[in-house]
Order: sequence, then C-alpha cells, then structure tokens
Amino acid sequence: MTSIGLPHFLIVGAALFALGMITVVTRRNAVGILMGVELILNAANVNFIAFNHYVEGPGKVTGQVFSIFVIVLAAAEAAVGLAIVLAIYQTFRTIDVQETDTLRQ
Repeated sequence: MTSIGLPHFLIVGAALFALGMITVVTRRNAVGILMGVELILNAANVNFIAFNHYVEGPGKVTGQVFSIFVIVLAAAEAAVGLAIVLAIYQTFRTIDVQETDTLRQ
C-alpha cells in the first residue's frame, strides 16, 4: 500500500496551476479570467500547506499563515476584480476582454 506524500501534493498543485494558467490564457470572459487566477492562488495554497506539513524545521506554522494571507488576498482580488467587471459591463454592455480594447484609444 502506498502512502500519500509530498510529491502527490506537488502534482495536485502543479495540475491546479496548469489549469489556472490555461483558463487565464484561453478565456475572453473577464469572470473566467478571474476564476483562473483563483485556481492559481489555490495551487499556491496547496503547496504552502504541503511543504508546511512535510518539511521539518522551526516555525512549523508558516505555511498555514501564508495560506491564510493568500486567501485574504484572493478575497480582496475577487472584490476588486468583480467591481472592475461591473464597471466595464456598465460602460460597454459586455464583459468580453477583447471588446474593451477601445479603452486604450
């Protein structure tokens, strides 16, 4: 019987990160891009907690503190991002990122 170790968690974190990157790169919808960013941040959380659990050393709680910090940061990013999406929708009547390219002109 195999036990679950650090490499298993790192693979899950890498898969979440890859899915998040694919989502950010391929989506034209601003909400979809925000969801991809959330996946990337959750991948970082998985890695923080895994290293905190499996790597010995002083300050055993640091991975959990970093994860809480990332969760707070993700909540703030979601609030600001959704406010920007709502402002863009009110102006352009779409949340398609490529449609809002006229902001630069």
